[in-house]
Amino acid sequence: MLFPIGDENIQGKNKPIISYTFIFLNVFIFFATILGPYSVEKIYQLFATVPVEIMRGESLYTLGTNMFLHGDLFHLFGNMLFLWIFADNLEIIIGNLRFLIFYLIGGIVASIIFVLFNQESTLYTLGASGAMAAIMGAYLVFFPNSKIKTFVLLFLVKIRAYYFMIIWFVFQVVYSILELNKAADEGGAAWMAHIGGFLFGLLLARLMKRYQLFDPAFKDSVWT
Repeated sequence: MLFPIGDENIQGKNKPIISYTFIFLNVFIFFATILGPYSVEKIYQLFATVPVEIMRGESLYTLGTNMFLHGDLFHLFGNMLFLWIFADNLEIIIGNLRFLIFYLIGGIVASIIFVLFNQESTLYTLGASGAMAAIMGAYLVFFPNSKIKTFVLLFLVKIRAYYFMIIWFVFQVVYSILELNKAADEGGAAWMAHIGGFLFGLLLARLMKRYQLFDPAFKDSVWT
């Protein structure tokens, strides 16, 4: 099991204010959900994605709102840890506005892909993992040689982002295959959202790199 705790941070004219804002928003919304005046069930009914409803053309806005909800502290912590590690470098290199758009579109695309593979599910789908997967796909494009500080079992090692992302992606594919025969009303992680988000982020980042839609100061950097 891989457990990342940090990477090699870069410095640039763009500051990762959107990344840190998203962390704040997700934490705030989580505690507002469990401590606020409305029941968690009511919040989920309004803002979580239910695939069968999306397939009927209902509550389409939840494809975007679900990414700001989390089921428990572990779910929240995992997504915010990955956001804290990987998002700041990406925001610095592509800029604040592009990162904002990238994050939101990545999360929505990941949600759509999950729905398409789980059309009969009546369960709530929520969490920022689809958007995070898109960020990881883009990170692989822009920072393949960055060293990711990672716990492997009880050992702390530094793994090149290229290998870390491949291992992570393989795990998502394996888990998705293992759950192919699971009933639509059984819960679990949204593996297809992870896979779809990652591939979308990878593709979009390659286009951005090709057309140089990033800070030109990093054009000749070893990071790219």
